[in-house]
Amino acid sequence: MRTFSINTFGCKVNQYESQQIRELLEQFGLRQVETTDKPDLVVVNTCCVTHTASAKSRQSIRKARNLNFDAVIVISGCLPTVETGELGNPGENTYVIKHRENTGATLSQIVNPTPPIAIDSRRTDPDCPETLQNCQTKVIRAEYNAKIKSKNKLRNLPELPPLTSFKEHTRAFLKVQDGCDGYCGYCIVPKARPFVTSKPVEAVIEEAQALVRAGHKEIVVTGIFLGAYGQGSVRRKNWVGEQNEKLAELLEKIVEIPGLARIRLSSLEPADITPRLLDTFCKHRNIMPHLHLSLQSGSNIILKKMCRQYSADEFREIVRLIKSRLDRPAITTDIIVGFPGETEADFEATVEMAKEIGFAKMHIFSFSPRKGTAAASLQGRVDNRVIKSRSQILRDLGLELGHKFRQQFLGETDVVLIENDNGQMFGRSERYFMVYVEKTDKKLQKNDLVKVKLVENKKNGMIGQFTGGEISIKSAVLGEKV
Repeated sequence: MRTFSINTFGCKVNQYESQQIRELLEQFGLRQVETTDKPDLVVVNTCCVTHTASAKSRQSIRKARNLNFDAVIVISGCLPTVETGELGNPGENTYVIKHRENTGATLSQIVNPTPPIAIDSRRTDPDCPETLQNCQTKVIRAEYNAKIKSKNKLRNLPELPPLTSFKEHTRAFLKVQDGCDGYCGYCIVPKARPFVTSKPVEAVIEEAQALVRAGHKEIVVTGIFLGAYGQGSVRRKNWVGEQNEKLAELLEKIVEIPGLARIRLSSLEPADITPRLLDTFCKHRNIMPHLHLSLQSGSNIILKKMCRQYSADEFREIVRLIKSRLDRPAITTDIIVGFPGETEADFEATVEMAKEIGFAKMHIFSFSPRKGTAAASLQGRVDNRVIKSRSQILRDLGLELGHKFRQQFLGETDVVLIENDNGQMFGRSERYFMVYVEKTDKKLQKNDLVKVKLVENKKNGMIGQFTGGEISIKSAVLGEKV
């Protein structure tokens, strides 16, 4: 076995874990290639949050098998961990990792077969620690329906390693938290990732330092429920004082890493925004003025049905607080359209709230019942034609609001992290909107931090004119005038 490929679906956490898989396989001496190059090993890191994501994951598995019938295929990620019956029988020479704690162990035994086996862990010991490192597990042959052959301990088998680089990306994702036990009505994630855990501060810092040494100037701190960093549950009623300052404490250490020009936080809920967290934003120029707060609905009735941990008014109040502390911050969000029971009045409440907040970007999701979630059995289904119409209204509004948000920066100078140097150069501004850089005599390269003047506001971003050389990391961190 000499080559491998990885096909990744889903969130930033999945993308992070695919990079871990890549580093582990490279440590074993394998070389990464494209799936079309017929690698010896194909890892499909699946997502199952929506039916569409699940379908795309299964399609990738079939495509990999059709491209190379002799390839070993490993199915990892969230789809194998939930009991929805969607995966079916993926065929021979396929390894299905039902518990992601065993990903490193399974890959190790595939690459160094004795003989080849797949590990399908099941908790048989009531005293078994959550890491499963010392637990008895059932071991089955590679064939999907093979009988249990023997038992094995994972004690000496490798885990997925901390990252030293985020290959082929300018921005590096850094997972610091995993798991959710919140059970929002529409979400299957608590079944796919039920154990709420956090990475120790020292490990986070060491990994972030390694990513900076690899040349990454921007790190996105991420998790399944990032606001629960340091907690054993995502349910705030289980937290002391129902508030968590551990994320702010972690951020205050990350910002001090030499050479780290930019830090972003991935998705948060409004109650995750504490005064101390905003203090940290204000004190450190290398934390970007961009917060992604998942709204889902502007109707209190629907939010309650969804089992969200906030009201529409609480969301508004947090946004007011953010805007009072930060300079024209970008507030981005997710919205679900057509949740069971959503009336025209509920939808209009969402529209009006989006206008009031002035979101810089909105991700619109059309509701479809997800097997295994509470919402799948709720009454009051919204007609698909209505969902489609409402979704389009919000998408159009999102473009309008995004354009309006960017307009206030027209004529100003911003800093852009170049993400592409082939053809049209583009990159993200500090407030995350895309900037397309006009051609210049200066040779710009991917991963350059450059000053641009924002000269035109287009439908999906802004046009920027290059104004000088690459900005230094020190200038970016200290916030010197651009």
